[in-house]
Amino acid sequence: MTSIIKVNNIQNSSGTAAMTIDGSSNVTFPQKIATNNLGTGAILQVITATDSTERQTTSNSFVTASNTLIIQITPSSASNKIFVTCNMSYITPSNTYSFFPTLFRDSTNLGDATRGFGNLFSGSNYNYSHATLQVLDSPNTTSQVTYQPYIKVGANAGVGGINGTGTFSTITAFEVAG
Repeated sequence: MTSIIKVNNIQNSSGTAAMTIDGSSNVTFPQKIATNNLGTGAILQVITATDSTERQTTSNSFVTASNTLIIQITPSSASNKIFVTCNMSYITPSNTYSFFPTLFRDSTNLGDATRGFGNLFSGSNYNYSHATLQVLDSPNTTSQVTYQPYIKVGANAGVGGINGTGTFSTITAFEVAG
C-alpha cells in the first residue's frame, strides 16, 4: 500500500513558512533558511535558456543575438555574484576578422567595448563554429538583472550570426553566495 501526503506549504512551530511547493513540484525555501545553512560559494539558483533558430546580423554595432537567449535573475543578496556562461554556435562571413560576441548585464557590456569577448576569424567560406563566453559578475543589487549575448560583425564583413542548420546556443546563470 502506497501512502501519499499532499501539501503546498510546510510551516515551523511559529507559523512561518519553512518551505513552499508550487504546482510544478518546485520547492522554495525562505531566504533566511537557504543562506544561513549554505557557505560562501554555494550555488543558490540556476536559470538557463536555449535557442536553435538561426539569427543573423549585418550590424557593426552590438545587437541582441537572440530574443530567447535571455536570463532574468534576481540575486537574493547584493553581495552575491552571478556566474554566466553562454555557449554559442556561430556563423562568420568569409575572409574577415568579423564576428564579435559579448555578454550584457542590462545595458552594460561585460566585455571589451569594441571587441566584446574577442574576435573570431573566418576562412575562405562561411565559418560555422562554437564560442564559449563566461563571466563572474558582481551586479551589487537585489533587483532583477538581465543577461544576454550580443553580437556584431566587422566593417564590410557581410552577414554573421548564430545557430546554423542543426545547431543551438545556450545561456546559463548561476547565483553564487557571497
